Amino acid sequence: MPQQHKGSCLCGAVTFELTGEFKKFFLCHCSRCRKTSGSAHCANLFAPSAEVTWLTGEDNLSYYRHEDTHFARTFCKTCGSNVPTVSKERGLVVVPAGCLDTDVDLTAQANIFMGSKGNWDEDLYKAPHFEERPG
Repeated sequence: MPQQHKGSCLCGAVTFELTGEFKKFFLCHCSRCRKTSGSAHCANLFAPSAEVTWLTGEDNLSYYRHEDTHFARTFCKTCGSNVPTVSKERGLVVVPAGCLDTDVDLTAQANIFMGSKGNWDEDLYKAPHFEERPG
């Protein structure tokens, strides 16, 4: 039986359901992922042949593809949250892990494109950890 996942954007305008299995889970540190996330990396799940059903907000989606590359993002026009990108030509759905509202059984398998990571992306795990924003 295929796996089912639900997800949404930050503002809730876009909601979706994904039917399929995640095969790969990468933390990508390339400059493009850093720019779209504003962070050290993107956490992307890869689901070949998965089906995405937009439950709400399909008309609120915007799509960007970086010229001459496979790099693409689909995002909510209102809040800018990344949501799944369907690549029909590649037979693949790329899902930002953070947009899922359901748990994932797969853990990150690799940090990729470490050769182009930000110079500040060293030993981030050594920074203090807090359950909430410190005072």
